Amino acid sequence: MVDTEAAPVKSARKTAGTTAGTTARRGRPSQPAAVQADLLAPAVGTGLAEAAGLLAWYDRHRRDLPWRAKPGETADPYRVWLSEIMLQQTTVTAVKPYFDRFLQRFPTVGDLARAPQEAVMQAWAGLGYYSRARNLHACAQMVVARHGGHFPADIDQLRALPGIGAYTAAAVGAIAFGIPAAAVDGNVERVLARLYAVEEPLPKAKPLFHALAQALVPSARAGDFAQAFMDLGATICTPKRPACVLCPWSAPCMARAAGTAETFPRKAAKKEGTLRLGASFVAVRADGAVLLRTRPPEGLLGGMAELPGSPWTPDGPNGDILAHAPLQARWATLNGTVRHVFTHFPLELTVLRADVPRKTPAPTGMRWVAAAELDTEALPSLMRKVLVKARIEIRPV
Repeated sequence: MVDTEAAPVKSARKTAGTTAGTTARRGRPSQPAAVQADLLAPAVGTGLAEAAGLLAWYDRHRRDLPWRAKPGETADPYRVWLSEIMLQQTTVTAVKPYFDRFLQRFPTVGDLARAPQEAVMQAWAGLGYYSRARNLHACAQMVVARHGGHFPADIDQLRALPGIGAYTAAAVGAIAFGIPAAAVDGNVERVLARLYAVEEPLPKAKPLFHALAQALVPSARAGDFAQAFMDLGATICTPKRPACVLCPWSAPCMARAAGTAETFPRKAAKKEGTLRLGASFVAVRADGAVLLRTRPPEGLLGGMAELPGSPWTPDGPNGDILAHAPLQARWATLNGTVRHVFTHFPLELTVLRADVPRKTPAPTGMRWVAAAELDTEALPSLMRKVLVKARIEIRPV
């Protein structure tokens, strides 16, 4: 942490450049993260200079985002928290419309806490990573029950809430409450990896990146600094073709000086998950209603609506595929498959469709949903793909 008003400015590039640069380039992470950070930081400069330069850039180029407070305004902890949960594994472009609709439906943390989980899951449908929605609801309920409807202005207490990890606690703490905490996401890791030419690959380098980031955080304007760091990675220090000439940290950046910015951050080879196969059954009643069921509350896509189907396994449906059909009907197998990629494995579904009489009863644990009501169901994007494959139109409500 650096006090932007009191810390002395001094350049240590010459005195520490060889030691730090050698450590970074050769990637010898034998020291603890804090020790590595102390070695690397002088090779670039003190945190004061970097923090001041980034904040000056941010004042001119800050992004206008719906969850951000305007200059001079106080950030709303609820909006900050909601945006940070939504932005996990999801782009800003994808989150914007969901954020606005979610706030209209649940304007306060109390409104969210009082809502039934089904309503929360439906509002989240399409954003993916659905455990986030369940944790979001549980977190809101705990904030109301234990903290009187106010998010705690304390990092440890924030981390004790459901669904809030180290990054989210730091982001909410810094942005909403001005706590000088380092919020290190993928954008920040990329900036730091290039700034210090860190050879240690992710995810092993995460403790080092956190130590480096924390050394840069100013005691004043911690929230602006956190958002500036994110904006720098999102708009300037991008994964491909970074705009180094526009970067406020171009001069001290070690990777830019070496002409290797695009090669950072280093990443360990990722293991591909095993392909899983399954079948999905689209039963359509004469009046257009579609047969759905709800997945178990825990696990993958927990609590979401789905079309009946077989288990997803590497070998696919065992034996007769129709043994997994939810009811007796003339099932037609559609050409091609629906492919979807989860975090840990890819999935291919064979889709079968059957048109059945209007009076066909729903099997136990399932329900008929009118075509006009499909958009009100908590249907994940995978199931929406299956419906599109079966030529079922989901009309916005």
